Amino acid sequence: MSGYQMTFERTEMKYLLEPVQYLQLKERLMGKMETDQYGNSTICNVYFDTPDARLIRKSLEKPVYKEKFRLRSYGLPGQTSSVFLELKKKYQGIVYKRRETLNLADAEAYLYRGIKPERQTQVLREIDWFLHYYENMIPAMYISYERTALYGLEDENLRLTLDGNILWRTDCLRLENGPWGTPLLEDGWFLMEIKIPGSMPLWLGHILDELKIYPASFSKYGQAYEKQQIMRSEKKGGISCA
Repeated sequence: MSGYQMTFERTEMKYLLEPVQYLQLKERLMGKMETDQYGNSTICNVYFDTPDARLIRKSLEKPVYKEKFRLRSYGLPGQTSSVFLELKKKYQGIVYKRRETLNLADAEAYLYRGIKPERQTQVLREIDWFLHYYENMIPAMYISYERTALYGLEDENLRLTLDGNILWRTDCLRLENGPWGTPLLEDGWFLMEIKIPGSMPLWLGHILDELKIYPASFSKYGQAYEKQQIMRSEKKGGISCA
């Protein structure tokens, strides 16, 4: 886990790509960006919220400041696997992310049963304050996706991610239950995020203009929450996670 960055301060721009745009963009990026050391990965997340969905409802109002908290793994974790506790905040378009690692067993003991980890760090203290400020935080949604991560050959601080097969669910909200659920996007569509500490390179801006790829306001958790509200009245029965 030492290779993962633990703190971030950057601009993140999102774009929805149709299947043809996705293929054209991948071709145009050859020679300018390359898959990073983590390459292609399955990312699994459990988002936490209050019982009345206070965090995501506020986020959907598009305030100047918003925040979210999630438990994340790269791939399907076991009880001794390292996972990330991530506190993500956005203020005036700038994303600030703080995260810490625990093994899955300790992370779930902390987040599901309130048992604090023996090891304490500044980030864990910030997370603990956050969880106390938003009382009764509970697991609210599981979201997984297949990610390809790229970095700029001229500027390694330029990062680009392509997320496909985005799935969400509100049952079986533990990372070890694996990635499955309801598709968030149509088949073949991707969510792209460009992550930069400063301004976008001109060459990348030109490519996006030529391919008619434009910024989109899109939150995986937010979009899934809105779909959940539409489907709630139609939901019948439950799912066993045994």
